[in-house]
Amino acid sequence: MIAQPRLCALKHSDAHQSRCVVAVLSVILLASLLLSVSLGSQPTAFMDVLHGLIRPQHSDIQLILYELRLPRTLLAIFVGAALAVSGLILQKLVRNPLASPDVIGISSGASVAAVLVLTLGAGVISERWLPLAAMAGASLVALGIVTLAWSRGVTPTRLVLMGIGIAAALGAVTTLLLVLSTDTSAMHAYIWMTGSLYATQWPAVIGMVSWVALGLPLAFVMARQLDVLSLGDELAIGLGSQVTMSRLKLLGLSVILTGAAIAYAGGLSFIGLIAPHIARRLVANRTTALLPVTALIGALLLLYADLIGRLAFLPRDLPAGIFVAGIGAPFLIYLLYRWQRH
Repeated sequence: MIAQPRLCALKHSDAHQSRCVVAVLSVILLASLLLSVSLGSQPTAFMDVLHGLIRPQHSDIQLILYELRLPRTLLAIFVGAALAVSGLILQKLVRNPLASPDVIGISSGASVAAVLVLTLGAGVISERWLPLAAMAGASLVALGIVTLAWSRGVTPTRLVLMGIGIAAALGAVTTLLLVLSTDTSAMHAYIWMTGSLYATQWPAVIGMVSWVALGLPLAFVMARQLDVLSLGDELAIGLGSQVTMSRLKLLGLSVILTGAAIAYAGGLSFIGLIAPHIARRLVANRTTALLPVTALIGALLLLYADLIGRLAFLPRDLPAGIFVAGIGAPFLIYLLYRWQRH
């Protein structure tokens, strides 16, 4: 009789904490958005930015805001959120804290397909087919991982091992494509592989928003399935979960979010690995609590990586992926060190 009220109180406390964290991160993200559109090679006064956002037709900086800075900032937010949520899904799905789209090989599939378009398809295939190619590549690799890992169902261990092997093989394919292409095409593809938001236009933002609007609600709908699967296959089956079907649906959702993000922003890595771990430090380890916090942290990570790339080495505009990797690589080493100690 005493344990039940105490449990309810704990759940209420966790929910309150999650709402507070989401509110604080949302305010930080909004302030960061305003900061991002205020800074550049020509810094703009904060009040001028607000005036330009509220009444663009009467602003002298309409072109800078709406054609250069705002699309790039919004794309960073949505891509970062998509990659972060995809990483959370994979970590819960395979019950491995080191899982992420780039580790399992989904990112590699999207990258190979996109590099194929950018190098061998240059001048033949229009770059507007790049998002479709990246999505198709991610889907084919996910299908290949599932097929190779299938043995009376799909287990997390086999998924990870097959994914790592396929990612290594696809890395070699990508290198081969770069070697066989012309210098101009190879340079273009290499910059894209690093992960760059340079010269983002509104069609890319609209395209990314449409995939995020599909993927994030589906992630919330399937959150309970993720929590059940994270308990282990035997317990999940005992609770009535269709383990294999749920695992395939969640893997497909991760493919959608990762493929779209890479299609519009290039071969970014580590966001899907870092963001869920930071979120677990802030809220309870329940998927419904982790999802919004993870998405917001992923958005902030990529937004500030892009901001540093724009401002730190003026007049050069460096790819955001460089700075994400600069944070992600030491973080991965730290995770491995902690894992070994425990």
